Amino acid sequence: MGKLDGKQVAILATDGVEQVELTEPRKAVEQEGAGVTLVSLQEGDFQGFNHLDKGETFTADKAVKDVSADDFDALLLPGGVANPDFLRADEDAVRFVGEFADSGKPIGVICHGPWTLVEADKVRGRRITSWPSLKTDIGNAGGDWTDEEVIVDNGMVSSRKPDDLPAFCAKVVEEFAEGRHEQAAA
Repeated sequence: MGKLDGKQVAILATDGVEQVELTEPRKAVEQEGAGVTLVSLQEGDFQGFNHLDKGETFTADKAVKDVSADDFDALLLPGGVANPDFLRADEDAVRFVGEFADSGKPIGVICHGPWTLVEADKVRGRRITSWPSLKTDIGNAGGDWTDEEVIVDNGMVSSRKPDDLPAFCAKVVEEFAEGRHEQAAA
């Protein structure tokens, strides 16, 4: 039996996603029995990247406009520079991420992924890490940015970069298994 049997995890990503930050956490939650739905700005294909080089193409199962936090038990927000920049400019993506944060359900976010949380005003009062260039954005949005491999704050797991993936994936599985955090719910 897996630690995440019966859990449904949404991965929200679009063009420019850092491929390994999508594939490694996905593999970790699937190996523990979670069902995964790839959610994007629209159904269909989007382009992954390996830093600045084109990587694989991924196929979204659902468009973000057609989903709700009620449909899932947990959320993964991979990074890449372009991916969260496109997501934070989309009203439906910001709504979806905001619903998740308000629900108290666990969220895993890595690298540039917190940009969408910043846009949804959901880092205020939280201790979080990210790619170092987001430090000012997170601070300006009321978050407490800390340079650590992995940080957990009331069910929100954050990490800085692909090198942190082993620790990130382990903590994501642990927090997703714990489920909803009452103190994190709005």
